[in-house]
Amino acid sequence: MTNGSQTQWWTADEAPRADVVDPAAPSQAPQRRRRAAGRAAQERERQEARRRRIVVVLVVVALLAGAAYVVASLLKDDESTSQAAVSTAVTDFDGPGHGSVTVTIPAGADGPAIGKALHAAGVVADADVFAREFASSGAPKVAAGAYALPLELSAADAVAALLDPASKASLNLTLAEGLTSWQTLEKISEKTTIPLADLQAAAADAAAIGLPEQAGGKVEGWLAAGAYDVASDATAAQVLSQLVARTVQVLTDKGVAPDAWQAVLTKASLVEREMSLDEARPVFARVLENRLRKERTLEIAASVSYGVGSTAEPTAAMLEDASNPYNTYKNVGLPPTPIVSPGAASLDAVLAPADGDWMFWLVVDADSGETKFAVTFDEQMENQAAFDAAQAADG
Repeated sequence: MTNGSQTQWWTADEAPRADVVDPAAPSQAPQRRRRAAGRAAQERERQEARRRRIVVVLVVVALLAGAAYVVASLLKDDESTSQAAVSTAVTDFDGPGHGSVTVTIPAGADGPAIGKALHAAGVVADADVFAREFASSGAPKVAAGAYALPLELSAADAVAALLDPASKASLNLTLAEGLTSWQTLEKISEKTTIPLADLQAAAADAAAIGLPEQAGGKVEGWLAAGAYDVASDATAAQVLSQLVARTVQVLTDKGVAPDAWQAVLTKASLVEREMSLDEARPVFARVLENRLRKERTLEIAASVSYGVGSTAEPTAAMLEDASNPYNTYKNVGLPPTPIVSPGAASLDAVLAPADGDWMFWLVVDADSGETKFAVTFDEQMENQAAFDAAQAADG
């Protein structure tokens, strides 16, 4: 029997099945569609991201390629510029130059070394070109010293300028010991290009060259030997003043009293002219003192020759000429003046002669300067006989 209630009752066997869709339950199809749409969107985003990465990579590659091209172009341009610079580099100047620069050439410098110095100073365009020009010219070694040279000289002109004494900003003048005054003046003229006549005139002007009154107006013996740095524009008087001043300085430094200057120089000049071995000089200086003390003639042949303006051996007639004041065979005492410019060793020998009674000497070997000294005339004759025998044996 049924009542008015709408409630339905089922048995356990009659429970609703799970596969039966409840019309009132929500539908699952739209959810699946939404999930599929989400996956598609995500895939599109991933593809878009890949495309963006590819584009970025391509842009970077393009930029790098462009930069590489620019760098390569610049390097190529630099190389071309360098090659052009090398091909157009100046290797020699054309002409006579301009202005002036002082260049110092060191002692012993060869062509390449000189070329480097000149190139550094702007005198030549290329050191190697100058070195080749210098070698091919056959020029002698360039004297050391300072040179006043024009800028931008050709290599050939630079060689010529260095060999021109007038280019020296200072001249290196070296005077040997044992030169007479006229030999000294000739050497100075040769090295400085100062006219010999100007030097001779200056030598005669005692006041102009500072010649001490002890010299009696004669420069002989007062033109000191040695090396000098002379200004390229120095006058004759200025050059000779340097030589005289050095002699005065040497005598002063050695403690020689001014009133003995002339006598010391004269004795030293005789030692210089007669002895070539330093060890023989003090002995010969003693010979001079012994003879002067005993008022014996000095008998020095070189003095006789000097009196007639010669440096050669005197002739028999010259030895007999008593009118020659320098004839020490005929006149007792020292000659009127020195006969050459003495060196330091001869000056020292005169100031400190050896101890002994020697009165005679005989040079037995002109090449080596070996000299025999004797106290007595008999000893001298024995030395002479031995020397004559040796000469005869040698033929």
